[in-house]
Amino acid sequence: RCTESSKKAFFTEYVDINSTFYTQRAKNRRPGEPPLDKGLIPWLGHVLEFRRNTWRFLERMEKKHGDVFTVQLAGFYITFIQDPMSFGAFVKESREKLDFRKFASHLVRRVFGYIATKADHEMLNASSNRHLKGDGLEVMTQAMMINLQNLMLHNVDSSSDQVTWREEKLFAYCYNIVFRAGYLSLYEKDRAESEALYDEFRKYDQLFPRLAYGVLPPKKRREATKLLEYFWNVLSVQKLKGRDNISRWIWDVQEGKDNAGVKEDMITRYMFVLLWASQGNTGPSSFWLLLFLMKHPEAMRSEVKPGGPLVKMSREMLMKTPILDSAVEETLRLTAAPLLTRAVLQDMTLKMADGRQYFIRQGDRVALFPYSAIQMDPEIHPDPRSFKYDRFLNPDGSKKTDFYKAGNKVKYYTMPWGSGASMCPGRFFATNELKQFAFLMLLYFEFELINPNEEIPEIDYSRYGFGTMQPDRDLQFRYRRRY
Repeated sequence: RCTESSKKAFFTEYVDINSTFYTQRAKNRRPGEPPLDKGLIPWLGHVLEFRRNTWRFLERMEKKHGDVFTVQLAGFYITFIQDPMSFGAFVKESREKLDFRKFASHLVRRVFGYIATKADHEMLNASSNRHLKGDGLEVMTQAMMINLQNLMLHNVDSSSDQVTWREEKLFAYCYNIVFRAGYLSLYEKDRAESEALYDEFRKYDQLFPRLAYGVLPPKKRREATKLLEYFWNVLSVQKLKGRDNISRWIWDVQEGKDNAGVKEDMITRYMFVLLWASQGNTGPSSFWLLLFLMKHPEAMRSEVKPGGPLVKMSREMLMKTPILDSAVEETLRLTAAPLLTRAVLQDMTLKMADGRQYFIRQGDRVALFPYSAIQMDPEIHPDPRSFKYDRFLNPDGSKKTDFYKAGNKVKYYTMPWGSGASMCPGRFFATNELKQFAFLMLLYFEFELINPNEEIPEIDYSRYGFGTMQPDRDLQFRYRRRY
């Protein structure tokens, strides 16, 4: 049963935000403002079409209004910038005018029941800089390597016949292995518990998009509340304090919040925020990476010698894999589709790269959707729907950073990790996770699709805006030890 307090905590944001939506004043376009499209449905505006397929909706709006326009979405007026040459105006604007924290605090309260504090972002960045970069990243990389190997080899090593092909669903396999290895590296060392927690995480993950938009029906909302209580129990401060093997990053964040006077139940809820933020996208990304590699075997040629004992792959080694780096970046270009949103804290003028200026009102929002504006732009990335593992490599093997549109160099040519002050602080750890997973699969296993000619799945459009996309169906593959 759900306690009354947990119900209240979970649904307060739902009521508060929607009350705020309804009190938003009606808006008409003023001289100097971007074209305004409120849609036909009062208050809701275009939100139904936007949720159904964000890319197609923005494409339609751009054809109708140009590369800057304001639309009404569930009571909010959001100005989208579709001109990649003008992204700097968004990324570099001061927090006094454009701030991501207000939007983020609404989201984490609605989805995770966590009430954000003003110090959250700075505290998380400080902890991440200590433990997810430099020497701290070395420690995390080694922990992840050990846990990946243990999980990947556990089933095949316990089998009486190690050379027999094992058949599984590819998305389920990749997500399971990478999520659990990440969880074990951050929070726990109990392999059996990680399996049960993964199952519950997937249930919550599937509810996430509609939960974020506040459109879950009552039965599903009750399910989400029960799942939240499950995670608050597993990741409670008291339980984590009783473990002597949680990562320094998690311990540091927990200790920092405790010292700042944050209540214990809120710290517990923040632990689930961190779990989702750190592991919610790497599993799906590992699926796409492995699938693209199987579809392009020329990209899998490697100097890695198959078989052998457990290996120790250091952070330094992971920094010397240019082909794999390019393959990872290309995978994220094709499948990472975050919506970058800022709250407008004061009336401001948005200055475009070509000299145009637009007045933006306080209380509105400004947003980028890099997936459509740059990552799938055929002028910036020719043949954008195709996976080209060497797209981000120069002929001499160095990293390619020169991409152009209309003859002008594009600074922001892919943005899977966000931008500016809100850029994902764990991006280096996440990239290492993907590379380690692919490296170990190539090292230890032969693997192939059951149907080599099966087409790559379409993406689940409902997840636009929330990081890495997920497939609309799974594929069967098989694998076995190389020796």
